[in-house]
Amino acid sequence: MLFNSVHFLIFFPTVVLLYFVLPRRARSFCLLLASYVFYMGWNLKYALLLFFSTAITYGAALLVERSRSQNKVYANARLILIVSLVLTFCLLFYYKYLNFALSTVARAFSLLHINVSVPQFDIILPVGISFFTFQVAGYLIDVWRGDITAERNFFRYALFASFFPQLVAGPIERSRNLLVQLEKPAPFDFARAKSGILTMLYGYLLKMVVADRAAVLVDFVFANDATTGVQVAFATFIFAFQIYCDFYGYSVIAAGAARVLGISLMENFNAPYFAVSFKDFWRRWHISLSTWFRDYLYIPLGGSRRGRIRKNVNTMLVMLASGIWHGAGFHFVAWGFLNGIFQVFDDLTGSWRKRIEEQAEKRGVTMSFALETIGKKLGGSDRPSLHFCITLSSLWHLLQSAATFCGVCLCWLFFRASSLRTAVRYVWQILFSPQLSTLRKDWLLKYGMDKTELKFLLGSIVVLLIVDFLKYKGVRLQDALLQRSWLLQAAAIIVAVLVLAVAGVWGAGYNAASFIYFQF
Repeated sequence: MLFNSVHFLIFFPTVVLLYFVLPRRARSFCLLLASYVFYMGWNLKYALLLFFSTAITYGAALLVERSRSQNKVYANARLILIVSLVLTFCLLFYYKYLNFALSTVARAFSLLHINVSVPQFDIILPVGISFFTFQVAGYLIDVWRGDITAERNFFRYALFASFFPQLVAGPIERSRNLLVQLEKPAPFDFARAKSGILTMLYGYLLKMVVADRAAVLVDFVFANDATTGVQVAFATFIFAFQIYCDFYGYSVIAAGAARVLGISLMENFNAPYFAVSFKDFWRRWHISLSTWFRDYLYIPLGGSRRGRIRKNVNTMLVMLASGIWHGAGFHFVAWGFLNGIFQVFDDLTGSWRKRIEEQAEKRGVTMSFALETIGKKLGGSDRPSLHFCITLSSLWHLLQSAATFCGVCLCWLFFRASSLRTAVRYVWQILFSPQLSTLRKDWLLKYGMDKTELKFLLGSIVVLLIVDFLKYKGVRLQDALLQRSWLLQAAAIIVAVLVLAVAGVWGAGYNAASFIYFQF
């Protein structure tokens, strides 16, 4: 079941109504049942896989905790942990990586001029399997470390593993945050529900107005072999906002839906395209995944505690793992490798960039100018209407953000391409065969967009950047709106609904477009 579908618009209010009407003891079971119904909307077999993964980690966590407290009876807590994690990740490997691994083996033998016939299995990738696998694995590791106690109530733990707002595309929640909230259901709160609805509306705007509109152009360009370098570069730029609004939109809708139910999910994005380095970017992009890798892979590998070389090796290993997590393909591996290389470069040049920033702050203003009023030109007041002051520090900050965004777009090119070979060809075209003349032939208007659609898309991106910039500076428009009068809040909701109805991109017959991250 998709968030942007008619089924969900019926499903969600029904669940909310039942949840708050039922006694508190029955609410967890109500949400659990709703979560499985939500997940079974794709395939009934998926629910069996989710249940199996839940049962393994639930039982393993109890055994691990018991073995830690009774060493004489169970002396192999680590073995129990490893076996249960292997079983859990074997499911992920089978559904997501088996065919890729077999084809890679066959390709390796072919390079040695050895013909090996390997089978290819007709496997359908379960929606969101990477997300709920990482969530239950993180819970199991937390129990083994002693950070939390194992959950005794199976139904509550099953709800933690399957909570429908964040089940198929995150955020990847931590047991310390979500399980505690599920233990004591919150009563209905009108202000919280209103905040959740506003949040959901913003997520729908990101998805249906920006991401789905951008997909029209992006999909056409990347499916057309006759595209030139400059066309691919522009499409990659648009794709950067498509994938951001698509994934960010899902996370925002999930957070809003959970908030209506009285549950707070972690923030998954924080103005990532204003990051000044790749390290800063990964603090702001897909925060739940980056912190998961930090806590369960980077730090156990040694983190930054064993010298710069080991730190950079660990960074590369984490980003390669992130690339593989995103997809079974060498272009995803290359995407992770490039992100790792850029982060290593950030680390090696960090002290140099910091010195430049300190010098820029000492120098102060580098450019100052004013826009004079017409009155001054006519001999009136000499007071300027607007005064702009750009410091060296802010200019250096802008340059770092622009450079980081360009690097991110280069990585997105490998992410979006259908294969590693295709991605390399695209890079070659951009660098050595851009064919700038093709921009003067209205090529954009041939790719499913008229001038109005294109202008609306670019205008939406500008609005998004303004909202994100305010957020980057600590100003959240939703919080400011909730402090205003109810009339203004109602007007904002009505305007958002009208924009969705008029400007939202709907599929033929109202078949909602899937979210990009469902494939992971």
